[in-house]
Amino acid sequence: MPNKPTKTDAVIRLLKRPQGASIAQLQKPTGWQPHSVRAALTGLRKKGHEITRDKNDAGVTVYRIRAGAGE
Repeated sequence: MPNKPTKTDAVIRLLKRPQGASIAQLQKPTGWQPHSVRAALTGLRKKGHEITRDKNDAGVTVYRIRAGAGE
């Protein structure tokens, strides 16, 4: 029986998109508060994922994960 996708899997999927994801975009599928999303990003970094942080054209901070990092 395949494992059910986790909320962390959803975060990783969003971070791998070319446009990345903002904290607000990461909150929607997980139901987490902003501080919990940031803690999850820290946990992913500790597991070896390379997460970058940039500002988009609207000035919103977006996070991205490099494909293949930590896998």
